Amino acid sequence: MIPNILSIAGSDSSGGAGIQADIKAISANGGYAMTAITALTAQNTLGVRAVELCSVELLQAQITALRDDLRIDAVKIGMLGNAALIRTVAGALDGLDCPLVLDPVMVAKGGDRLLAEAAVAALREILLPRATLITPNLPEAADLLQRPEAQDRDEMRTQARALLALGPRAVLLKGGHLAGDLCPDLLIHAGGEIWLEGPRIVTDNTHGTGCTLSSAIATGLGRGAGLEAAVRGAKAYVTGAIRGAGQLSVGRGHGPLHHFHAVTVPGAVTVPGSD
Repeated sequence: MIPNILSIAGSDSSGGAGIQADIKAISANGGYAMTAITALTAQNTLGVRAVELCSVELLQAQITALRDDLRIDAVKIGMLGNAALIRTVAGALDGLDCPLVLDPVMVAKGGDRLLAEAAVAALREILLPRATLITPNLPEAADLLQRPEAQDRDEMRTQARALLALGPRAVLLKGGHLAGDLCPDLLIHAGGEIWLEGPRIVTDNTHGTGCTLSSAIATGLGRGAGLEAAVRGAKAYVTGAIRGAGQLSVGRGHGPLHHFHAVTVPGAVTVPGSD
């Protein structure tokens, strides 16, 4: 059965991140994507120009409408914007029994803040304890823990354990901000920890990587995969999407991933040097 995956996140007008990336990633990984939009943004590959948050009433209505009619097999949560929206999401999901993947979106790749600093405590105290898995990068982990950003693997392990102590069932701490040829991610839960290595791909096409990864993991969990299998499968998918991004020509800044890199389009012409 095809799993129904609900993404609760903001809209990216450039199509590379947020709800748009989530729909693509869920679809590419064999799920049916449903959405509850938390914010509209005006942005392109060079940065965010404007953000307008959804009202709590409309966000509540979106999630309630879905729950009244559709089976939800997993939930991915991304950009929330402020404490009121965080509380709304928490209340709207009460009683829903399915995996919940929380990607704590706080700052856009261009540096624009997407979660009010005053709302970080609400995210930490209200949603983290409900999550099956949280997927912060190093700056997001530091923000959640109110401590300096990890600079090595030992500090990554320390911060991942501190995040796990806040209540989620598991933490995937992404180490792409560390220097080196490898991008080390740490998956940690009550049963142990696993380092997941990945090659560093030199490219500017990384817009929406976190959204894509968390959505792919949620889809795997919604299909019934175990946590480690879902994470490994999602990481392999994202690696392929980054490698395939050279086939796209989108903007002059941080370009998007190629979410459908594994799909062969009849009659399509491969751009020389994009393999």
